[in-house]
Amino acid sequence: MKNLEHPDKFVNRHIGPRENQLEEMAKCCKVGSVDDLIEQTIPGQIRLSDELKIKPAVSEHTLIENLKKIASKNKVCKSYIGMGYHPVIMPSVIQRNILENPGWYTQYTPYQAEIAQGRLEALLIFQTVVSDLTAMEIANASLLDEGTAAAEAMLMFYSLRRGDKKDANVFFVSEECFPQTIDVLKTRAHPKGIELRIGNLEDVELSDDIFGILVQYPSGNGEIKDYSGLFKQADQKKIFKVVAADLLCLTLFKPPGEFDADAVVGSTQRFGVPMGFGGPHAAYFATKEAYKRSVPGRIIGISVDVQGNSAYRMALQTREQHIRREKATSNICTAQALLAIIAAMYAVYHGPAGLKAIAERIRRFACMLDLALKDFGFKQLNKNFFDTLFIETDEEKINEIRNEALERKINFRYAGKNKIGISINEATEVDDVSELIGLFAKVSGNIVNENIMQLLFERTKDGCRDFLQRASEYLTHEVFDSYHSETEMLRFLKKLENKDLSLAHSMTPLGSCTMKLNGTTEMLGISWSEFADIHPFAPEEQTVGYRELINELESDLAEITGLPAVSLQPNAGAQGEFTGLMVIRAYHRSRGAAGRNVVLIPSSAHGTNPASAVMAGMKVIVVVCDEKGNIDVEDLRKKAEENKNNLSALMVTYPSTHGVYEEKIVEICDIVHKNGGQVYMDGANMNAQVGLTNPAKIGADVCHLNLHKTFAIPHGGGGPGIGPVCAAKHLAPFLPGNPLVKVGGDQAITAVASAPWGSAGILVISYAYIKLMGPNGLTMASKTAIVNANYIANRLKDYYPVLYTGLNDRVAHELIFDMREFKHSIHIEVEDIAKRLMDYGFHAPTVSFPVPGTLMVEPTESESKEEIDRFCEAMISIREEIREIENGNQQIEDNVLKNAPHTLQVLLQDNWNHAYSRKKAAYPLPFVKDKKFWCAVSRIDSAYGDRHLVCTCVPVSDYAGESV
Repeated sequence: MKNLEHPDKFVNRHIGPRENQLEEMAKCCKVGSVDDLIEQTIPGQIRLSDELKIKPAVSEHTLIENLKKIASKNKVCKSYIGMGYHPVIMPSVIQRNILENPGWYTQYTPYQAEIAQGRLEALLIFQTVVSDLTAMEIANASLLDEGTAAAEAMLMFYSLRRGDKKDANVFFVSEECFPQTIDVLKTRAHPKGIELRIGNLEDVELSDDIFGILVQYPSGNGEIKDYSGLFKQADQKKIFKVVAADLLCLTLFKPPGEFDADAVVGSTQRFGVPMGFGGPHAAYFATKEAYKRSVPGRIIGISVDVQGNSAYRMALQTREQHIRREKATSNICTAQALLAIIAAMYAVYHGPAGLKAIAERIRRFACMLDLALKDFGFKQLNKNFFDTLFIETDEEKINEIRNEALERKINFRYAGKNKIGISINEATEVDDVSELIGLFAKVSGNIVNENIMQLLFERTKDGCRDFLQRASEYLTHEVFDSYHSETEMLRFLKKLENKDLSLAHSMTPLGSCTMKLNGTTEMLGISWSEFADIHPFAPEEQTVGYRELINELESDLAEITGLPAVSLQPNAGAQGEFTGLMVIRAYHRSRGAAGRNVVLIPSSAHGTNPASAVMAGMKVIVVVCDEKGNIDVEDLRKKAEENKNNLSALMVTYPSTHGVYEEKIVEICDIVHKNGGQVYMDGANMNAQVGLTNPAKIGADVCHLNLHKTFAIPHGGGGPGIGPVCAAKHLAPFLPGNPLVKVGGDQAITAVASAPWGSAGILVISYAYIKLMGPNGLTMASKTAIVNANYIANRLKDYYPVLYTGLNDRVAHELIFDMREFKHSIHIEVEDIAKRLMDYGFHAPTVSFPVPGTLMVEPTESESKEEIDRFCEAMISIREEIREIENGNQQIEDNVLKNAPHTLQVLLQDNWNHAYSRKKAAYPLPFVKDKKFWCAVSRIDSAYGDRHLVCTCVPVSDYAGESV
């Protein structure tokens, strides 16, 4: 019967090298077969003997049919729940050309700015939208969700306490903030020793122990309130003021910057991004320029290249976790870049007039409904509102309304026993408002006039009550008034896309990033209404399909990791780290061991590890690595024993960040356990484990995974991501909960993300990947990733030293090349090699991590042998270019590496004053002609951009005089 199966297997589409090529590559590594190489690479003590117990692979066609059946179990109803999540209309030109376009979604965070000018410009536009609408001076390039953004504001201002406020530890939160935001604030506040004081703004006493306050605008119940008086009192007490604001509302109402907010946070979900059962959506964070060096997340700035042209880059990176490590105030790494770009382009497409018209229409509908409800005798509590009405009635009437609404496939927000929230949205139509009026007329025993909509329209023609109306202009830059036809918008999006190197062009060999294929079939479901248009707080019976998909995915991840309890709530890898540590913290406390607060972290760890530990209230002690790059076991033993009474955990990455399977990993975990600690495994390198070993096998108690690495969710140019946590049975009770939906363990820690399942809208991608690959395909992916890395090591070891190797001189799925000798001998920096690779059409490997002066290469299983050979040929050619400098045939200061990348502008200059030819600069190898990618700018002056920080769009006139 096997012969009757369809011959087209997804695994053969996902894995790059053909079977015969893999054997050929294995022979290049001086072994007889792929399995022989795996035997030589992974310590036998941790090898799995059994096949993964997950369902066999299905075809792409079958997967789509199965997904449709699951999707059909979700019920898409008219949602008026609000609470930060609203139905939207994503313009089709944006859906097709950004969301569904690998030229936008396959890139990594834009560390190599010269080949990322398109998305950097788009993110700068996002920052401009946020800065303009909030009336703040500076904004970042997105955060994970609104709750996280509020928590980041709290922590930023906590770190900025000075003078007589240096000991203040109370953060006051209005009880009218969204409950999910308050829950995330609790999670972040407690380990830092911050007292969260939740109360009524009407009778708050701004005592000296308060360092900051948070208000919602409009309030969680929809009321527009004037906070200017409160903020003046706060200023007198030197209290920082934070506003969580609805960005669309700010097109009509006075922005927080105009009543002196110190920071404004919120979600840009309303700017064209579907609800997706909770995410992903780009949160925003805006503040005053005085606080620019404390802002969490990425900031895009304008700098210049060596030709004097304006260019975009990530600014002020020295304040981020990968530089400051345990001294960072935030652990943010992955954010929501792709969703931020969608929101930015939504603003570009509609422009200021279009956004205002959308907001005015929403408000007009709300005003019409308000009048109708009052005519019917309902008590509507909000005197001033944008989109949300809050109705108070008796419990019996509430039940009548609920039943009638469900009959009509309508969802409201039910607050307590006697209140209902109704939030109008962009997708609301005239007929929808008419139906709402009919519903309330029926339950109140009123008869609806057949001309009621026309009458209500007339009664509201002068608008709603004037209150805090916005007078200031916004989005005045030319970009917001230039692309309103679909033709012009399409060309603008394509112009930006063409400035970016993506997986659609060539491999992105970034170590520790796993830039594998994001299969088209895997991506299809995210656009389906049954997944995209579900509110995270919709009734359980309407989300049966989502829950089935989530349960299956959790079960598969548990099998893959060997850890039975799974939480999908963390919406990035760094948040998974923080969650895992908070779960360990809760476990120790449940056993009366609250004093266990020491975390051991190897010196090679990713910067998010120490940053997450400090966020979780832990004390970081660094464990040194030996000359082979492995954890120094004796140093670990010594520090574990010295801290045995307060040891909380070890954070360890496996395989290590040095790209090897450490042979003593089981012994390392045993040492920690014997001294009372738990083992947290960072799953960044899980692509080298699946089906071959697992976290439980090595001795880990809890780990996080990166679904945007190992399990095929695209990186999106810096997000979205998902960082689920998998835990052993004894830690399961502490997995995170949610204040509105039952998730997590029986002793759940408070929420780590706003939505119950985090960025649930993209879980379908990883679900599809696992189902398409099946147990054998997943294992083969890991094997192939290891083969590809060892093949590169063997091809290039005579040209560049491989810094660290493990058992039998093998590497895992990634490896580090040492470039430091070139700096000492001929002043060639590792950055010069990275920039020169752009001329060959490749994104550079990871630069100077985890060791300064090195390149870390991770090819993944998806790259073909032909592509890997091209990369190796490029690296060999660059080594020959370096040799020309060593031999004196090229100048030390003027050579193809120091001047890389070479743009068309440079090559077309009349005068060519270099000692090498234009052809050598542009087409160093024959294959480059066929695959040439032209950088939009020359090498960028990073220091200039930090000295002259500009984080919003500047007028076109500022570019006058630049050469093209």
